[in-house]
Amino acid sequence: MRVGDIVEHTLLRPEASASDIDRLCDEAARHDLFAVCVAGSWVARCRRRLASTPVQIVSVVGFPTGAELTATKVDDARRLAEAGAHELDMVAAIGRVVGGAWQYVEDDVRAVVTAAGIPVKVIIETAALNPSLIEPACACAQRAGAQFVKTSTGFHPAGGATAEAVAAMRFAVGPSIGVKAAGGIRDAEAAIAMIRAGASRIGTSAGVVLAGVVAA
Repeated sequence: MRVGDIVEHTLLRPEASASDIDRLCDEAARHDLFAVCVAGSWVARCRRRLASTPVQIVSVVGFPTGAELTATKVDDARRLAEAGAHELDMVAAIGRVVGGAWQYVEDDVRAVVTAAGIPVKVIIETAALNPSLIEPACACAQRAGAQFVKTSTGFHPAGGATAEAVAAMRFAVGPSIGVKAAGGIRDAEAAIAMIRAGASRIGTSAGVVLAGVVAA
């Protein structure tokens, strides 16, 4: 398997400029990467830039804290889908995950999934969680109709993806939905470790580096 086929070439830094976004899109198209992942205000620009390519556009909801009102997440999800996003990565209500408020977490995800009408990945920020919370958080996302669960925003001081967290997420959801590993994946060794642990998608700013890597 060519790793580039599951890479979301990511640029979510707040200081990213229009020229940076254009470069991201051009790199993704040139190296046949699966998608770009950008903040919401850049979705329409990416749609125009990538119109003649198969590269998908992923954007983010409730990023990076997950603490927004559900209604705010819902409105963002609708608007981003209308702007041309093909998939959305939403941050779960992490404080509610930590507190074990599972019905809130599930309802929050379900509302976004319903509003979006496109595939939704749920970020549970695994590095910030007690490992015992990974399975119930993933179960909430799965019951709510998410198409993926995702390790990390890449912005939390606790860290990003680990193979152990990916394996726990894959165990929690089984084969029926995807697992996206993101946060700190910058070389072939790290990407292959995530895939072997169960990741079916990789989010990284190092998409060009990983484009030609083959995972057995």
